[in-house]
Amino acid sequence: MQYLDNVLFLILLIAGFGLFGKSLLKIYRNIRLGREINRSDRKAERWETMARVAMGQSRMSARPIAGILHLFVYVGFVIINIELIEIIIDGIFGTHRFLATIFGHTFYNFFTATLEILALLVIIGVVLFFIRRNFYGVKRLTMKELFGWPKNDANWILIIEFALMVAFFTMNSSDFILQQRGVLEEHGSFPISQITLVPFLEIFSFDNIFLEVVERGAWWFHFVGILFFMNYLYYSKHLHIILAFPSTWYANLDLYGKFNNLESVTKEIKLMMDPNADPYTAPAEGAEEAPSKFGAEDIFDLNQVQLLNAYSCTECGRCTSVCPANITGKKLSPRLILMKTRDRLEEVGKNIDKNGKFEDDGKKLLNDYITKEELWACTTCNACTQACPVLLDPLSIIFEMRRFLVMEQSAAPQELNLMMTNVENNAAPWQYNQADRLNWAKD
Repeated sequence: MQYLDNVLFLILLIAGFGLFGKSLLKIYRNIRLGREINRSDRKAERWETMARVAMGQSRMSARPIAGILHLFVYVGFVIINIELIEIIIDGIFGTHRFLATIFGHTFYNFFTATLEILALLVIIGVVLFFIRRNFYGVKRLTMKELFGWPKNDANWILIIEFALMVAFFTMNSSDFILQQRGVLEEHGSFPISQITLVPFLEIFSFDNIFLEVVERGAWWFHFVGILFFMNYLYYSKHLHIILAFPSTWYANLDLYGKFNNLESVTKEIKLMMDPNADPYTAPAEGAEEAPSKFGAEDIFDLNQVQLLNAYSCTECGRCTSVCPANITGKKLSPRLILMKTRDRLEEVGKNIDKNGKFEDDGKKLLNDYITKEELWACTTCNACTQACPVLLDPLSIIFEMRRFLVMEQSAAPQELNLMMTNVENNAAPWQYNQADRLNWAKD
């Protein structure tokens, strides 16, 4: 019976990390439904970008207050969970504050004191974020597209993080009192607990048995809470905690607004412009075939980085808040483009889970999730990509879907069709003869 706690702990640990690994594999499978894209060039620049943007939070400084608070929560929560290593060792082997024997008395005191200060900063951050999100009225956080699950999800994350930090302080406070009473060996320094919860617990003169129950209860709550939080990430926008790193590594490092050219179209243009080429010559054996589809109609037509972007979106709305189309009342929201892409990707994933492979469900990303009105409202100014704190690129998704509309369905607005006809006939977007193209210079 004395090992029952250790066995239960090990079962929960294996189950928690097992489910988490299963979720990550499902995300990986879904991302691989997209077209392959080679983003393995300029490796040094990519590592530097990931370190600066994902780890260093460099783009959060555009809004300093939110950036500082986010840094509190990000750094504090990540570093505090280093203690998870100690919890795992203590839980498996039945030890108490095992790292104290590794770090030594002085460094362990510094370590635990640092964790307490960081935990306090996390609490300050999540409380202010909760107030800001629900009562302060920041426009990008109160838009209609966030009603329902997106808003509830953000609030639940803040509540979970707050509860975990309170459990952390409760565990330390009761542990400190038991250490002072000689029940436990003295390890660690707890400056925040000593001025907050310790006086509260001492007022009631709780006996040692009660404090041991409180300490163990908070310890188990903190451990189970971390496992729950870890597995909740799959359903949450907070996947960016993990996916921001690969997203920034695979980010487009070219100039903003530079679009890709289709190789098959480029070859055709070169063939047309080559006076020595025979347009009727059969393609060489083994030559690449033209793509079966131009642009993107569904998630299968997008590339894997674009699908990774959909999973990595923080739903912060910085992209939408600077979008000129959205600001002027158009239907387009770059944030919603990524959110809808993720919704469709998840729906396809569930279809595969159910049937073993994808069975046509009669739906597409285009029209069923993202409308033509949204796509054509985009001015391709690239403000959304510039504003994104983790270098996501909703514009590339918009562009690929517009490419499909133009090249596959000839469904461009009349103004664009007229312009493209003029380019074809007059080699200029204006509706007059090529011979008259320089008349403006003579007037």
